[in-house]
Amino acid sequence: MSPTADPAPVRIAMWSGPRNISTAMMRAFENRPDCTVSDEPFYAAYLAATGIDHPMRDEVVASQPTDWREVAAAMLGPVPDGRPVWYQKHMTHHMLQAFGRDWMDGVANAFLIRRPETVLASYGAKREAVDLADIGFVQQAEIFDRVADRLGRAPPVIEGVDVSAAPRATLSALCAACGIPFRDEMLAWPPGRRVSDGVWAPHWYHAVEASTGFGPPRAEVAFDDLPEHLKPIAEAARPAYEKLRVHRLV
Repeated sequence: MSPTADPAPVRIAMWSGPRNISTAMMRAFENRPDCTVSDEPFYAAYLAATGIDHPMRDEVVASQPTDWREVAAAMLGPVPDGRPVWYQKHMTHHMLQAFGRDWMDGVANAFLIRRPETVLASYGAKREAVDLADIGFVQQAEIFDRVADRLGRAPPVIEGVDVSAAPRATLSALCAACGIPFRDEMLAWPPGRRVSDGVWAPHWYHAVEASTGFGPPRAEVAFDDLPEHLKPIAEAARPAYEKLRVHRLV
C-alpha cells in the first residue's frame, strides 16, 4: 500500500488596515496548537520602498527582508514549524502597487474591516501624520476585488466589532470559510508579548499584550467627533469599507 501524502497546509492571509483587532486575531490563531503565525511580513519591504518614517523604522527594516519578492516566496514556502495551518497577518497598505500580487493565488485570503472613523481616531493617537494611503482602505478593496474576480465569489470578510461581540460565532464562520475547524483555544490566550510579534510591538501592542481574549466591543467613534483634518480621509475611505461590509460573515 502506498503511503498517504500529508494534506497541503492551509495558508490564511488576513488582510486588514491598521488599528483594527488584527493582532488580537493573530493571538487567537496562534493559540491553536495546529497553527503558526507571521506578523506583517511585508512591513520592512514597504518601509524600504517608500522611505516613509514610521515609529521604530530602523528596527523594522533590519528585522525583515526588504525585497517583496523574497517575502512573497516565503509566504508560499515551507510552513514554519511544519504545522498544518499558517495564519499570515498582512497590512493592506504594505502591499504597494509595485509589489507583485500573483502569490496571493496560493493562499486563502480573508479580510478584516473596521469603520474608518474608529480607525482614524485610534491611528491618530499613535502617529500624528496620516493620509488615506496610511489606513489601507482603498488597497483593501483592490485586493478584495482581485481575489473575488479569481474565485468568482466574495472571499470571507469579518468585522472587528462582530468578533468582539460574538467571538465564537464569528470565528467559527471564518474558520469554516477558510476550510479549517474552529477550536475553542482561539477564544482565550495568556497575556504578554510573543516571539512571533514584530519588533514594532513595544510601540503598537500595549493593549493586546495585556489582553487574555476578545473584550466587549469598544464604542465606535462618530464622524462628528473626528478632528476636522481627519474627516475628509474618513469620507474618502467609506466607499471601500461599505463595499466589503456588504459581504461580511454574520
